[in-house]
Amino acid sequence: MSVKAATPIDLNGAVVAITGGARGIGLQSARDFAALGAKVVIGDLNREATERAADEAGEGIRGLQLDVTHRDSFERFVHMVEREVGPIDVFVNNAGIMPAGRFLDEGDAISDAQIDVNVRGPILGMKLVLPQMIAQGRGHVINVASMAGKAHVPGLAVYNATKFAVVGLSESVRDELEGTGVTITTVMPNAVKTELTMGLPTERLGLLTPEKVSKAIVSSVEHRRPEVAVPRWFNSYTLVNAILPRSVMRFMRRRLGAYRLLEEERIDRAERDQYDARIAGSSSRVNANASNGQASNGQASNGQARGEEGSATEAGQTTKEPVGK
Repeated sequence: MSVKAATPIDLNGAVVAITGGARGIGLQSARDFAALGAKVVIGDLNREATERAADEAGEGIRGLQLDVTHRDSFERFVHMVEREVGPIDVFVNNAGIMPAGRFLDEGDAISDAQIDVNVRGPILGMKLVLPQMIAQGRGHVINVASMAGKAHVPGLAVYNATKFAVVGLSESVRDELEGTGVTITTVMPNAVKTELTMGLPTERLGLLTPEKVSKAIVSSVEHRRPEVAVPRWFNSYTLVNAILPRSVMRFMRRRLGAYRLLEEERIDRAERDQYDARIAGSSSRVNANASNGQASNGQASNGQARGEEGSATEAGQTTKEPVGK
């Protein structure tokens, strides 16, 4: 039986929806898609910030409020895009948060928030956009993961877990979509110069720009490769990691600075606290639990954001900061 090839998508006039689109990679991707003639809708947690970002980004971009951790909010977002702009041709799961610190110092609330935003968000997004894409016989989903979805980083244990999850999720759903004309690309960037890396010792990693990652996202609509590493040399990491002895890999990883997140003196705590404060309250479920008086077993420490200090849209949110990468 022949397998249906991916249906080409002409970005001129295509409808593109991007989560976590009010800043960083998401906003740059919105600009780049719009420059090719696409009709772009960005979604993010803070309505005013999202609408302002869309207005400032230029023509062809619209901003809508979106809480990726809350199904009702996600459903409204997708419905409004389809009703007011058109059926979604390209969907970018970009929203994400990245607290940093030792695993045992991380409170349950911030762990739960990462799981909700970084994993539950892409799950909900695909469940809501894929049926229409399958029905129309075309569509492309880009799940923005990370090199942390292939390579572990001490000091980012739960973040690592969420990105490994997105890589595996994408692989499984990709195979389920075979023959439908709909495709999934997982984009895995190295550390990027956005607020996610504020205050962290990244000087040895060679920070990428949002423009570089956006280029990989946009170009995937044409080539439809299953996975794209940014930079490309990281494609060889899995093979090298499987071949070389653990002691050699550990030495190489130390040389690259992979263990520096465990060295508190290397972290700019003022900058990191600013980021942690911004992402507090990014999970509606975590904040709903806090509002109902449910205890979080363990508190965030080392300046990490406490999920119970923020809020959630429609589920009792009081502060709403964008969660784009």
